[in-house]
Amino acid sequence: MHTEVGITDDTSEDERQLIDKIRDHLKDKRYFVVIDDVWDVEAWEAVKLALFNNRCGSRIVMTTRNAAVASHCSRGGVCVYQMEPLSFADSKMLFCQRAFRSQELYYPHLEEVCDEILAKCGGLPLAIITVSSLLAGKHAKDEWDRMLTAIGHALAKNPDAANMTKILSLSYFDLPHHLRTCFLYLSVFPEDYKISKQHLINRWIAEGFVHEEQGWRTYEVGGNYFNDLINRSLIEPVDINDGQAKACQVHDIILDFITCKAAEENFVTSVNSVEHGNISECRVHRLCVKNHNNEKVSKPTSLNVTHVRSLTMFGHVDGISLFAFPILRVLDLSYSLLKDKHLKNIEKLHFLKYLSLRSTLITKLPRKIGQLNCLETLDISYTEILELPLSIAKLECLANLYVGRGTRFPDRLIGKMHSLVELEEFGVSCELGKSLQGFSQLSKLRTLKVHLFWWSDAEECQNYVSALLSSNLHHLYLTGGPLIMEKWYPPSPCIIRKLHIIGCYIRKVPNWMSSLGSLTELQLWIHRMGPNDIEILGAIPSLCFLKLKTMCGINGRIIICSNKGFRSLTYFSLRIKRCGTLLEFEPESMPKLDNFQVEFRLHGMDCLNGASDFGIQHLSALTKVKIGIWGNICSDGIYDPEQDMNNSITRSVVSLIKAAIEKLPNHPTSRFHLEYDHGSCLLGETSQEFEGQGPDEAYPRQHKIFSLRELEDATNCFSDSNVLQRGRFDGSMYKGRLGDGSLVAVKKDYISRALSMGYPNIDWRTWHFQTQVEMPVHRNLMRLHGFCITPTKRTAAI
Repeated sequence: MHTEVGITDDTSEDERQLIDKIRDHLKDKRYFVVIDDVWDVEAWEAVKLALFNNRCGSRIVMTTRNAAVASHCSRGGVCVYQMEPLSFADSKMLFCQRAFRSQELYYPHLEEVCDEILAKCGGLPLAIITVSSLLAGKHAKDEWDRMLTAIGHALAKNPDAANMTKILSLSYFDLPHHLRTCFLYLSVFPEDYKISKQHLINRWIAEGFVHEEQGWRTYEVGGNYFNDLINRSLIEPVDINDGQAKACQVHDIILDFITCKAAEENFVTSVNSVEHGNISECRVHRLCVKNHNNEKVSKPTSLNVTHVRSLTMFGHVDGISLFAFPILRVLDLSYSLLKDKHLKNIEKLHFLKYLSLRSTLITKLPRKIGQLNCLETLDISYTEILELPLSIAKLECLANLYVGRGTRFPDRLIGKMHSLVELEEFGVSCELGKSLQGFSQLSKLRTLKVHLFWWSDAEECQNYVSALLSSNLHHLYLTGGPLIMEKWYPPSPCIIRKLHIIGCYIRKVPNWMSSLGSLTELQLWIHRMGPNDIEILGAIPSLCFLKLKTMCGINGRIIICSNKGFRSLTYFSLRIKRCGTLLEFEPESMPKLDNFQVEFRLHGMDCLNGASDFGIQHLSALTKVKIGIWGNICSDGIYDPEQDMNNSITRSVVSLIKAAIEKLPNHPTSRFHLEYDHGSCLLGETSQEFEGQGPDEAYPRQHKIFSLRELEDATNCFSDSNVLQRGRFDGSMYKGRLGDGSLVAVKKDYISRALSMGYPNIDWRTWHFQTQVEMPVHRNLMRLHGFCITPTKRTAAI
């Protein structure tokens, strides 16, 4: 086109004249223009002036690696197509085409290493083209093995990979300085490591990378940095929940690039990766020990570590003395084989701001930890620490505290931690409910996660939980229960923004919830959803994210009405656990809904109670749909009804839903995933399951709540002579006799035993126990008599 318009490389015309020339050339033409790799909004604004809409049916395709630019260029992101990584089959075809000028691999001895190389490339075309070009014409397996080793370690330094390095450099140098620093910092983490957003931002803050902005908390500014790196396609979002990434990963090729760049700039030093620079002659600022072989690693004697600000260790920690790092700001020993002896004299680290001992074998914190006057973040979650020392109250700067739900706080400690901004996860049993009063004294506390260990109607404790809504909290997460929410009386106005109440089913949504004017995110478990629940939820004015789990709908129906509710909702997730519920969206319901996810069971058409396509065609703003189906068949990956040769119920239902989605104006992406339902169809059993239940109870009435003393008496204090079966992971089974003479089998599960065996992450054990208690009774299975739960023990009587 530039030839026809008369534009040359040495033209002397200014931007305005060039725009006028192009507009004049296109004024009466139907054109199709592709604009590749637009970097910023300003560039698009200039191009857009030349490509005006002449109403001739013209089309413009623009590519960019920046999601913010794409959204700006397409009327709020409506017409954005998010490129997915290449499938393995397409990756192999592209690879072979470059390496062998054929779409197939004709060398069997290279098959395995080729697949491993493609796995490392992760479907990224740039990586596939670069690596395959380097291997073109090479058929010796040892050469391919060396290339496999080089990916993620030294590929970026290979002169033959200069084109790839140049492209990555463009993205790197396009970053503003503060983002460039945060991006380089990711080289601290090993290959394929899942980096928690929360922990990464806290580390950025401790390093001084996050700058304060008026009207924003420092953590929120760090969150903007994190999202900006995602939008620029430099990090990959993972663990996406409620539309937000909880973690990220760095592609091996990009990690290799920033590792080399960090070594060049003496930004990060790795003691076992000397190939990235001559570390012996540098003054080290950030030291990372990536000990993948669990062997003892000692720092090179020539290293000058007196100015190390950050120390991160993976694997063994023996051989490294904390005394060698006098000005340390960040100390991350997460997932290392750390023991109590390694924390000796940690109080000498006077400048320490960030300390993570997450998922280690630590059993107690040193009493002198209170001398760390600069400490802002302390993470001891998933450790064996059962009680915090009183001296922790002396940490005047401590803003973020992450503990395990079984870690006990000494009396009156909470009220003394005046600098706390975030606390996860505070475990409280019935007798300790009064300790929740201390949170009312913490004026800076904004995020609180509490796990409730009581399993009876402890009304006094309910009042303490209710009072949390009257505090300065912005984010409140409650697990466990049960909870009597009708008796809560939040203030008006209430400033809570995120409220998650999971782990127990509430009987109904309380009326006061519609008055939460600042609430933007809500997660609930509801026994049986009814019209009143939907009306209350729809009346929450600022609600954007809603995630619900329910057993079923009242009278087998969940109808989302067009009654001017859910005016702000953009994300809606619904999980229906039982068969026999009709879900239907009426016209003009949820007018701004962008992302819809639903899970349900399907064994026959009766399971949907007459529903066909859920009325999805009425959700005119949708751009993403994800549907999970539990039934008689499963899918390996994404299910496509057109490739299903069986004339099944699943195929018919998915086809109807897909047809409804295709009618929507924004052409939303849709994904269907099938899981095999190992249980039987629960149609018709729903009403019986809840018969006789009182309000807000987590479990059916027929399950008695035993005291620990009752079960100890029944089993003679869990005597070895009564052992029926010993379990390594899921608890032991004991023979017992209840007070009424009933013979029972008692299964006991110790949390502390899991910790002592080196399994610090025990969330799956909690889920497993809860699943056993919630499981519906079948006539061919033994009946569950009841259960007992304490902060350190879970016991079921069968």
